[in-house]
Amino acid sequence: MSHGGRINIVKNRFNKARFLLSAHTLAQLPVDRGVEVAFAGRSNVGKSSVINAIAGNRHLARTSKTPGRTQQLIFFELEPCVRMVDLPGYGYARVSAKMKQHWFVILNGYFEGRQSLSGLILIMDIRYPLTAFDKRILDWCQAADMRVHILLNKADKLSRQAGIKVLQTIRKQCAQGQITVQLFSAIKLVGLEEARQILDNWLKQG
Repeated sequence: MSHGGRINIVKNRFNKARFLLSAHTLAQLPVDRGVEVAFAGRSNVGKSSVINAIAGNRHLARTSKTPGRTQQLIFFELEPCVRMVDLPGYGYARVSAKMKQHWFVILNGYFEGRQSLSGLILIMDIRYPLTAFDKRILDWCQAADMRVHILLNKADKLSRQAGIKVLQTIRKQCAQGQITVQLFSAIKLVGLEEARQILDNWLKQG
């Protein structure tokens, strides 16, 4: 099969994504079967825009100028028992301490107990990578022996040379465990096919 044909198949797979449900507690999660990949990121890293770029649908995940809008686990179904999950953003000052604690309890339970979770896409702002939140997420994933693919989003904000320098630095700092890293831009679609290919492989492998 030609490389171009492969890209079209992967693209069409994600174009089928549709909203399934939102969950405020672990009890509200969909039945734990099949396979899913989760998306996490500190508030204001452009997580919703990344999901929309991957799906080829700018209206799939709700975007907002107000960071931290995602306050539940949002499930998108690509096909029966195949899902993408938008996890709550974190770090926005107007979110109460009680809500932040609730999110961490839910995320901890989700990472530890979700059998269908195949991997995590961790989105960072390339200008401010590896925040305390990012490191905590990586610790959870390492404890759960979960693979992580880091998207250094907003790569269009830096020169190519500067972006590659950050990429190399993060790769060195995240050399342990099942962690891969790439440059990405939800606006310019930099790294889009690479990210889709990673996701497609994870969803197939389960």
